[in-house]
Amino acid sequence: MPTHSVPRPEYPRPQFVRRDWLNVNGLWQFETDRGDSGLERGLLTRDLDGQILVPFPPESELSGVGDTDFLEAVWYRRVLTLPADWAGRRVLLHFGAVDHDTTVWADGTEVARHRGGFTPFTADLGDIAGSGRDVVVTVRARDTRSGPQARGKQAIKYANHDCNYTRVTGIWQTVWLEPVHEAHLRRPRITPDLAGSAFHLELPLSGNRPGQVVRAVLSDDEGEVCRAEARADLDLAPRLHLPVPADRRREWGPDDPHLYDLRLELVDERGEVLDTVESYAGLRAVGLRGKAVTLNGRPVFQRLVLDQGWYPDGLMTAPTDEALVRDIELAMEAGFNGARLHQKVFEERFLYHADRLGYLVWGEFGDWGCETGGSSGDNQQPDASYVGQWLEAVERDYSHPSIVGWCPLNETYQKLHDRITVLDDVTRAMFLATKAFDATRPVIDASGYAHRVAETDVYDSHSYEQDPEAFRRQMAGLAEGEPFVNSYENGAAYSQPYRGQPYFVSEFGGIWWDPEAAAAQSGEDRTLSWGYGERVRNEDEFHERFTGLTGVLLQDPAMFGYCYTQLTDVFQEQNGVYRFDRGTKLDVERIRAAQTRPAAIEERDGR
Repeated sequence: MPTHSVPRPEYPRPQFVRRDWLNVNGLWQFETDRGDSGLERGLLTRDLDGQILVPFPPESELSGVGDTDFLEAVWYRRVLTLPADWAGRRVLLHFGAVDHDTTVWADGTEVARHRGGFTPFTADLGDIAGSGRDVVVTVRARDTRSGPQARGKQAIKYANHDCNYTRVTGIWQTVWLEPVHEAHLRRPRITPDLAGSAFHLELPLSGNRPGQVVRAVLSDDEGEVCRAEARADLDLAPRLHLPVPADRRREWGPDDPHLYDLRLELVDERGEVLDTVESYAGLRAVGLRGKAVTLNGRPVFQRLVLDQGWYPDGLMTAPTDEALVRDIELAMEAGFNGARLHQKVFEERFLYHADRLGYLVWGEFGDWGCETGGSSGDNQQPDASYVGQWLEAVERDYSHPSIVGWCPLNETYQKLHDRITVLDDVTRAMFLATKAFDATRPVIDASGYAHRVAETDVYDSHSYEQDPEAFRRQMAGLAEGEPFVNSYENGAAYSQPYRGQPYFVSEFGGIWWDPEAAAAQSGEDRTLSWGYGERVRNEDEFHERFTGLTGVLLQDPAMFGYCYTQLTDVFQEQNGVYRFDRGTKLDVERIRAAQTRPAAIEERDGR
């Protein structure tokens, strides 16, 4: 068992920071419940028979458990001692993410339920601080093998296979406590207004009290930029306007990821500050112009990389905060200016580092898991929980300037015919719900394959054609308004027709290369190592193919970006720019040189 007392000790919510908090990662009691009979067997009321290092999932090496079999349910138990100086305030118990269906008890009383393995939730423990007694917290996480469930890249067979990886069950992000007054601030929406040189704030409150006000102070390195306040006794979410004078205006972008500091306060009728939160904001705008996606009014070719967010020792949990930073740095060193955060809602600290480093990202949901195995006419049936889980992700991440687009679904595939299906309903619901929540960013209804929403903001395809000249011919139709669109092998359509939206190839490449596997692996055995197409024979052939494929897209004046598969090898999928352990695999300078060539859409200013 690892001896770390508090792994992942950093503050888990860096855009909404309170001074008082307590990280409760570390050793918890743990027990596997393969038959999901633990409640009947008394696991709620007794000590559990093992230990685990939270926040690492039980399948991972870092957890100290390392059980990679199917885990129908798992239990956690921890006795929490609350600081005495929290007396008189409500105590909130936060979970960054727990996979998949979670129930939380405090001293045997149920205090929270949550469905979804990627998004945070909170258990309100009430006014129990300062009572002089400990609190026993018990957590059960269920992770069934069957039925529609947003699993992302978790394997549904026993072993890793294809592009599916070791499962993750239970707690896999930080667990922490914080005290708040009965009247307190909730997560704000921070909306940059570049045209108006201002920020607009919505400040949801726990409730309205007579005489209370909300206050916001915006600052930069020179000091206070502006401040604003409003009554907090009328609207459940007061709005504030923070203008930025011309001489203090700095646009956020890859070349200058400037962040303003933001302090938020809730003040009572006597002038006493009841709640103080530290935050930050970036002044930037995302727009659509012709075939271009613009940043601050200028076309910026999106040289994205597919980032799966998996680690050899922690699986979906980064071993350290520094590991999150390193992944961004590695991508930027290779010439990428952003990423699709693929089939996973990344922990929020990744977005914080993307914000401060000027790294462009598309927020995505881990939607894989709705395949029923039925006929191609109705073979995918995501349920209503997909919409709710996705909106929790959008709510959490709305204010991060690094996010330049939303992707609720990925590679949904189903024949398009004259009958409306569950997939049609849920795709439209997720698209419209995202647009209703956030009108400031483009939304793609589904990345690759089944575009079911005709008015999707952008359109894309996935292509793993490995020959650059064949790839060029495949993409040539975009100039005439007839781009490559994914379909069944027999030509049957997945998607509504293209309607002239900005277009990009959001998955391509995946070039198969691993020198050790190439030397040891006979024939085309893809169980130990695989990539797309025929494996290159040497590193020079890799760079020739990479340069050719990226050149096709960079030279296309109607292409606003691309996403190369992928940043690192992941288990048997050995088509990354770096090794799974983030070690060097290729000449990164050659990869960078291939990518940083001028892009046609930038030179033509998006026309």
